[in-house]
Amino acid sequence: GNRALARNSTVHAMKAQVRMTIGVMSMLPSYLTSRSTDNVDQQKEIVDKHNALRRGVMPNATNMLRMEWSPEAAQNAKNWANECTLSHSPPERRKTTGDCGENLYMSSAPSSWSDAIQSWYNEVEDFKYGIGATRPMAVTGHYTQVVWYKSYQIGCAIAFCPDREYSYFYVCHYCPPGNDENLIKTPYKSGAVCGDCPNDCDNGLCTNPCKYEDVYFNCPDLAKRFGCTHPFTKENCLASCHCAAEIK
Repeated sequence: GNRALARNSTVHAMKAQVRMTIGVMSMLPSYLTSRSTDNVDQQKEIVDKHNALRRGVMPNATNMLRMEWSPEAAQNAKNWANECTLSHSPPERRKTTGDCGENLYMSSAPSSWSDAIQSWYNEVEDFKYGIGATRPMAVTGHYTQVVWYKSYQIGCAIAFCPDREYSYFYVCHYCPPGNDENLIKTPYKSGAVCGDCPNDCDNGLCTNPCKYEDVYFNCPDLAKRFGCTHPFTKENCLASCHCAAEIK
């Protein structure tokens, strides 16, 4: 039967069974063309699928950002997918304005983007909010990246790698990256839907991302303690200093 493999930049590989309807090699060129993320309909499918899953998380999210397509992240994903390594890219290969995370999916037969994304999300079966993985060795990093509250830009690409066991290679880059080890058990804040963005809410998702990143996890405390005119916080705590109401 057909086989599939998923990888996240912070976790080990996962093998999963995937049911496919199309496995005919002669259909390859048209199939890859139809799934190419150069196509606006494929970009929309990827963004809409992520937003539907993010909108539906349980418990509800107060600070879940609405995803949008990033041409820069998509180009990085395409450049990496075309190398057919079937492994993770080094962090410097997925930078846009800042760092980005990465989910990988590999299959022996073609799959829709929605199916690949759903396979990542399905790791929720081994994840409990506030606890993390619910069984030893469970892989949950793809799920947590898909629903990471502040990853609001996404770009993806597919490549065909005929000399590989898994010849279809799907790559998605998420910016800013998720899976911060300090928050891995709570990939978003739970509570009232859009509770953190009451004036910037679109159908359960926040539309006010902070465009800056803090370098240090304790930047919120540092900004309060030393203020934002201090040279250290001014340089390293841009999100804490520039984003009062935005999701950061």
